[in-house]
Amino acid sequence: MMPFGDPTARDLLDFYRDAGADALVGEEPVDRFAAVDAPVAPIAPREPAPDRVARAMPAPLADPQALAAPDEAAVSARAAAKSAGTLTELRAILETFEGCGLKATASRVVFGDGNPQARVMLVGEAPGRDEDIEGLPFVGRSGKLLDLMLAAIGLDRTSVYIANIVPWRPPGNRDPSPHESAICLPFILRQIELVDPDFLVCLGKPSMQTLLGIKEPITKARGRWVIFNTGRRDIRAIATFHPAFLLRSPLQKRFAWRDYLAVKKALDG
Repeated sequence: MMPFGDPTARDLLDFYRDAGADALVGEEPVDRFAAVDAPVAPIAPREPAPDRVARAMPAPLADPQALAAPDEAAVSARAAAKSAGTLTELRAILETFEGCGLKATASRVVFGDGNPQARVMLVGEAPGRDEDIEGLPFVGRSGKLLDLMLAAIGLDRTSVYIANIVPWRPPGNRDPSPHESAICLPFILRQIELVDPDFLVCLGKPSMQTLLGIKEPITKARGRWVIFNTGRRDIRAIATFHPAFLLRSPLQKRFAWRDYLAVKKALDG
């Protein structure tokens, strides 16, 4: 085994952490497929040796009640979100909410950034590694691109408010599961209600589908104004490409530019 002080060992541990590995099951590999495919032998079953049981079976959760069932978690999230009277209270509730398993693997809550009195609110899907480290949404490469696009229409983080549907980073930067997004949905809806912007910008397909209920491809639905109810009133909402997608597909920036110009026109109107 490599000593912990070995840089190679530290790099390997960092890789496993970023990939979402958070538990050691055993020191030797176990071929679980072989156990499934092996024919049943016509002999009486035998109790496995204790050390083999320890290697083949992962340790149970210390508290089986720590994670609520999805339905219970969703009900709990709705009640908790509704009880928040301010953004500060909502953040405090998220800090103690135990209904979403993502909290156990993330470093911190990534709540929001910008001006809570802004007329424009932008909502993405979930934080990534950089956001998990800093505790702020859109601070990595995609965040820098977002800042540039906002600056091009005369906006910055003092004149917009930014958040995500899911406030915890999924392990390994994977996409949040549908049930994880459903559990977190009441919190972002309450966050939008408390900010009460004039315009909502959904960054990416998941945000568009979750908040606006649009099932079309974002290539067709982007740039089209729809009505969104904040819980207090109806406002105008628009979907555009996520900055991370634009980094992978720079030719699509020209369409995103049209969407940001539409936001600017709406603000000036």
